Amino acid sequence: MKLVLAIVQDQDASRLSAAFVDNNIRATKLSSTGGFLRAGNSTFIVGVEDSRVDATLQVIKANCESRDEYATPPLISVDAAAGDSAAVRPIEVRVGGATVFVLPVDAFHQF
Repeated sequence: MKLVLAIVQDQDASRLSAAFVDNNIRATKLSSTGGFLRAGNSTFIVGVEDSRVDATLQVIKANCESRDEYATPPLISVDAAAGDSAAVRPIEVRVGGATVFVLPVDAFHQF
């Protein structure tokens, strides 16, 4: 048995959740926040048999898209005398997709 942790952008969470239901994959969804962009994410916790790991990963991959967005980075101290305003300009970042961890499970209990 494996534990699959999938961290996805909130924009993809509903679609992924529905796909899990359609593919008979049980998942628990937790709300989370990303560190870099401080944007909303969802973390899915999925316990699956070893034989279903690849199918689970395919469902995640098919439903979580990467896309380019503009974001304003957190404000940093700027030397006003230098006239540098780069700290407040939006930057293009790649968001979305999924960050997935597959971990071994030593024991599973359901009460």
